[in-house]
Amino acid sequence: MATVVVIGGGPAGMMAAITAADKHKTILIEKNDKLGKKMFITGKGRCNVTNKKDINDFFDYIPGNPHFLYSSLYTFTNEDAINFFERLGVKLKVERGDRVFPQSDKSSDIISALQKELVRKGVTVKLGYKVKKLIDEDGVIKEVQLEDNSTIKGDYFILCTGGMSYPQTGSSGEGHKFAEILGHNITNITPALVPIEVKESWIKELQGLSLKNVQLRIIDSKNKTLYEDFGEMLFTHFGISGPIVLSGSRVVSKKENLKAVINLKPALSSEELDKRLQKDFAKYINKDFKNSLVDLLPQKLIDVVVKLSEIDAEKKVNSITKEERKNLVNLIQNFTLQIKGLRPIAEAIVTAGGVNIKEIDPSTMASKIIRNLYFAGELIDVDAFTGGFNIQIALSTGFLAGLKVGESE
Repeated sequence: MATVVVIGGGPAGMMAAITAADKHKTILIEKNDKLGKKMFITGKGRCNVTNKKDINDFFDYIPGNPHFLYSSLYTFTNEDAINFFERLGVKLKVERGDRVFPQSDKSSDIISALQKELVRKGVTVKLGYKVKKLIDEDGVIKEVQLEDNSTIKGDYFILCTGGMSYPQTGSSGEGHKFAEILGHNITNITPALVPIEVKESWIKELQGLSLKNVQLRIIDSKNKTLYEDFGEMLFTHFGISGPIVLSGSRVVSKKENLKAVINLKPALSSEELDKRLQKDFAKYINKDFKNSLVDLLPQKLIDVVVKLSEIDAEKKVNSITKEERKNLVNLIQNFTLQIKGLRPIAEAIVTAGGVNIKEIDPSTMASKIIRNLYFAGELIDVDAFTGGFNIQIALSTGFLAGLKVGESE
């Protein structure tokens, strides 16, 4: 019986080990003192484990090399993932945007189920073991050398060490270095799913404000829309974050003169919003302008909108002109921020870039350079938007690598 050594105990590594153990003696090496450390904090600690959308639609949510993932996503689909976890006793639920979470809202339930399955399959799990290097000879890895210079021998190796986001969870990019030393090319590493910094200093006044059911567009200097989505967002001391912002960050990269345009009332046309304002102004006819928007906007936002509208805050509502009202409607539906750039990769949920997909067989996850090496998860140059797609990619590529390990020689 061959020995498979899986390096990295995130979702990709755990799934690879679970699957490989059906045919091979399997060892899982994780440098942290526990498995799934990054998985534990995903989805605000709730773990958005996959998405319920039709698997054929998944590729629309994967901007980073979706075609490479056809084999893995169709071999282990989102329905397979849902059935897998429910079979292990984790009850799941579907929320807005078809996002799938454990019913308990505890990521620990997902990790615990994977750990129990590793035990059931007889996988040897080595926690707190940091890999120093992979020792190869004539295009074949012989063993892994650990930090204490001890070695672990194997016949096949699956690298699942993650990207470079959230380094405090162990994703420090060493897998990229291992792959590079072995002859693989690493494409440009950039943050994906990361908050956006803006230039406006008054943004600090909105810190902590969360908005639901708003529309975000990211436009370039020619007003071309590069990204558009509807959903939840959050203001921070440096700019904006939240699901629709994180997904939108994928188009920001190093482009200059970009703007984030927020429609605070996307359910209303400009005419409908104008009528709504007239109704509110009639209700508060003798009030100052600054006190007339309480039914329309959150208090934190009112102060900023009043300033940006250039309408005197003390002006009586009954004396606001039609032109001023028209400009206010435009401001509310085109609340514009100048994008400064992205937050550091350490704050990103996912890493864009990684091991070049041209050097990996998409039908097996096997290296085309090293005969007994396989890859899975965020280490590869693939990435998706928020909504459970990235964890599904990790599970699917891990499953395929574990399933096909040993077949490529």
